[in-house]
Amino acid sequence: MRFNSFYELIEHYADENDLHPALIFDKNGVKSQMSYYELLKAVETKTDELEKDGKTCLGIFCSPTVECIVTVFAAVRAKKQVVLLDDSLSDETIQKQIASSDIDSLWSADETADDFTDFLTAGVEKDAGRILFFTSGTTSMSKVVVLNEKSLCSSAYNGSAILPLERDDILLCLLPLSHVFGFVCSLLWGLSCGSSVALSRGARSIMTDFAYFTPTAVSLVPMLLGFFMKCKIFNEELKLILIGAGDCPEMVLNAAKRLGKKVCFGYGLTETSSGVALSVSGDSRAMEICPDDSIKIASDGEILIHAPTCIMEGYYKDTESTQEAIKDGYLHSGDLGYLDSNGRLHITGRKKEMLVLPSGTKIFLPEYEAALSRALGNSELAVILLNERPVLVINEKEEARERALEIIKEEMKKHPRANQVADVIFTENKLPRTATGKIKRWEIQKTEEEKNGKNDKG
Repeated sequence: MRFNSFYELIEHYADENDLHPALIFDKNGVKSQMSYYELLKAVETKTDELEKDGKTCLGIFCSPTVECIVTVFAAVRAKKQVVLLDDSLSDETIQKQIASSDIDSLWSADETADDFTDFLTAGVEKDAGRILFFTSGTTSMSKVVVLNEKSLCSSAYNGSAILPLERDDILLCLLPLSHVFGFVCSLLWGLSCGSSVALSRGARSIMTDFAYFTPTAVSLVPMLLGFFMKCKIFNEELKLILIGAGDCPEMVLNAAKRLGKKVCFGYGLTETSSGVALSVSGDSRAMEICPDDSIKIASDGEILIHAPTCIMEGYYKDTESTQEAIKDGYLHSGDLGYLDSNGRLHITGRKKEMLVLPSGTKIFLPEYEAALSRALGNSELAVILLNERPVLVINEKEEARERALEIIKEEMKKHPRANQVADVIFTENKLPRTATGKIKRWEIQKTEEEKNGKNDKG
């Protein structure tokens, strides 16, 4: 069913005499639940509180807790500008995010918010009603995407129209709510169907959450799917796995299917409030276009998306980037693909110069490689994706390689572990370049993949 607001969604399923849980969670070691009616009343109470505080822009450190979800829904209903923050980021990054999004108040389930009160700003105009998400990627390349509750609810409708959940389903919420895939596909998807959403007990309990909550559905990034498959922790009741936010190796998808689980792959962007297409036909690479959206393929293969109900309002305070991204009503995704004879979407690569790791983490290659080049004093290098891991290929004399490895090791300390190169390949050959002097990364990629294939065959 289509909803225009979070409150309208909850209100639709709220019945004082119906105890069907909206949220299932752990409270002091006891499995507890909150009905849709109880959630509605909690949001109303929190709305009244927030309307009286005189603040206009609330930064929320997201956590899989009832209090966090209530606060998000209430803050939006109070027409504040709401900014969803990730407390796993560095302090410096969070400080920049607070400043760039005009936050004048903070909320967290613990004491995290207290650490950043000195960086608050003057806020925004009253009744803004915007919801801001930061795109994933390296810090300097991250953009602030302006969405709203209607676009997010529309995205949840889009997904559930193709891949519906039943009232008795339990959707396990494991993904960060500060990212749009987690917010829509780990939370709103379940609530929009009137199902129950089980809130993860956190990183320390992630290995036992499936047994504890016995979910029937879960949304995961590829890295988590591979990890859970290896650890064999899926419960028998789990019947549906939705994968998104990054490419997933075919062998992992097939292994999950062999367990008797329905595995679907989703494609979407923060700029489209998450999902645009979903695979439901059995072929994980052939995705049905969501009902509110349409797609056309540009002459260079770029995927152009028309998503009138789900498209972003724009990048926050960045008109130029917004105009570059949205032209004639179509979002230029930066992804490459094609539509098959059945109108299903296939993704073939990235037009933008970035690597997308199985975890969903993105490495923006120009700045990443530039930093390595400066540190090494060598521009003959490129970073490619090999066996799902970032690998540095560098033309360096043999006598200088030991020193180069030391420099690379120090440079990698500046990056999150997920973004660090997993291996270094030295070559005595100059790297291939175009007529204008740009390195042909695709040619290096192909060469190393061919070498790797030969090595795998023994």
